[in-house]
Amino acid sequence: MQNRALYTSVSEDDFTAKDIEARVRRLRLTLDGHVYTRKLTYKIQLSFSRGDMDWNGTDNSSINNSPNVVRDAVLNYQFTKNLQVSFGQTKLPGNRQRVVSSGAQQFMDRTVVNATFNIDRDFGAFFNYRNRIIGLDYVLKGAITSGEGRNSNLSRGGGLAYTGRIELLPLGHFTNGGDYFEGDLEREPTPKLSICATVSHNEGAQRLAGQLGNDLYQSRNMEYYEADVLFKYRGLALSAEYMKRMTNDPFTVNATGAKRVIYEGEGAMSQLSYIFKNNVEIAGRYAFVTPSDRVQFVHPATSNYTLGVTKYLAHHRLKIQSNLIYQTTIQKVDAAPQNKSNNWQLAFQVELGI
Repeated sequence: MQNRALYTSVSEDDFTAKDIEARVRRLRLTLDGHVYTRKLTYKIQLSFSRGDMDWNGTDNSSINNSPNVVRDAVLNYQFTKNLQVSFGQTKLPGNRQRVVSSGAQQFMDRTVVNATFNIDRDFGAFFNYRNRIIGLDYVLKGAITSGEGRNSNLSRGGGLAYTGRIELLPLGHFTNGGDYFEGDLEREPTPKLSICATVSHNEGAQRLAGQLGNDLYQSRNMEYYEADVLFKYRGLALSAEYMKRMTNDPFTVNATGAKRVIYEGEGAMSQLSYIFKNNVEIAGRYAFVTPSDRVQFVHPATSNYTLGVTKYLAHHRLKIQSNLIYQTTIQKVDAAPQNKSNNWQLAFQVELGI
């Protein structure tokens, strides 16, 4: 569970509270194990807090018409030591920050880049293959999925999503899977590096962000490109991501003339942290998203600067976090003027996992 208090100022100069968020941000139940043989495993994850069930991204339609309780419901079969094949609903092999569990983050939440462009979860077939060639460790991941995201009823028009990811580990594997939790809590005794890239094509997507968001008024093809890098050594951790979404036509219109416009554009983030021997971590992060020229009058450009302090009491399972965030938003209203909105956020969060 994540219990959170978050204050947002009116502006960068006016520190009057615009919003106060005080809630259980995430509350989840996870079950995993094996059935019949240890080669056949399963994972079930359910979410129960209001902020964790996509209430804002639902429509009264056949695609996505109710809050989502089921996050993961997947079966995995280990064919060989190196190859695992999965069937069900789970995270797509997208950007690293999205694939890293929310319970293993070093800030209170993921970046605005992830929130805008990530491909989240989907239902379908997945594979994960790892091996070593000429002294280089690598991982190949792929998926063929519905393209409609969590708990959809059907995929209209027969379009599917195709996702592929490659991970290169030139300095060997991270200690205890350290490339999939944030911060160098293992204090890697030797340098570790991961270089990765993902490509995804969603054919006839029905939702604003492909696997996420409200329904589009007309289906669209979407292309997703992502690259990320991670470095860890002796308590120091550095990570960066670049993400881009493209579509054949970002504008969709219904019979009454109402529009829903896909956020086409790009974004990037970088974060740097160091964990001291008393398990107190200092971390800084910068992230931004920029819309394409076609949608810059509809969607804003946003930048975030974040300073975080975390006290790890039991690795990522029990921690206390505080974040200070400065956010700037620029919205073009015509060819010249820009509507600017800058503010501060201060957050406190306690996280407990099992």
